[in-house]
Amino acid sequence: MHSKRSRLDRFISAHCAIKRKDIRLLLAQGRVQVDGVRATDVDLQVDQFSHITLDQRVLQERSASYVMLHKPVGVVSATRDVEHQTVLDLMARPDRAELHLAGRLDLNSSGLMLLTNDGQWSRRLTAPESKLPKRYRVTLGKPLTRDYVDAFARGFYFPYEGITTLPARLEILSDHCAEVILCEGKYHQIKRMFGRFRNPVLKLHRTAIGQLELDPELKPGESRDLTCHELALLAEESASI
Repeated sequence: MHSKRSRLDRFISAHCAIKRKDIRLLLAQGRVQVDGVRATDVDLQVDQFSHITLDQRVLQERSASYVMLHKPVGVVSATRDVEHQTVLDLMARPDRAELHLAGRLDLNSSGLMLLTNDGQWSRRLTAPESKLPKRYRVTLGKPLTRDYVDAFARGFYFPYEGITTLPARLEILSDHCAEVILCEGKYHQIKRMFGRFRNPVLKLHRTAIGQLELDPELKPGESRDLTCHELALLAEESASI
């Protein structure tokens, strides 16, 4: 999960059992390439996604993966579980075992999830200080009133954690359906917030993370790689926070 960077000479030494003092000669002879370019500096920083060759022999060839998944209800947000099907079980891609979750959804919640093999990217998206907004469509057991809108905007005090939630936006879509936008993700937060009104959440579906919306063409259980445009949307938003 971690995105580690290291000096080029250290990488070659570790992978080829070559003394670091001898690597300068390899570079001078033009025998090493990084991302298709002849490498000349032993101090060059490489990471887990750098394409590195020595004498045209590939030492590392790994691409970053950024995946959008439409999580169905009943699938657990984990890479392994002895009782339930996991989000990774839904995928047939060859790099599945390298992926980890960039955020979670409850077992009985559905919607947009992100997975990656880039630890630095996922940490940036999920760090508490990022406050990246997440949008949910919520179906309730009882009718909604204006009181909900005001209470969500004020925040709720959770005595177990000793915290007050950040202001959240609630828009009433119909008597029993609302759109909620949160900038944090406390344990079962939405269910607990509606619980203050003794109003049970029947369905919880995440439709967007920041400006990235769940692809309407993705059926529950389906996934695809993020496009360059979608990656740029997330990068732009996380950088501005």
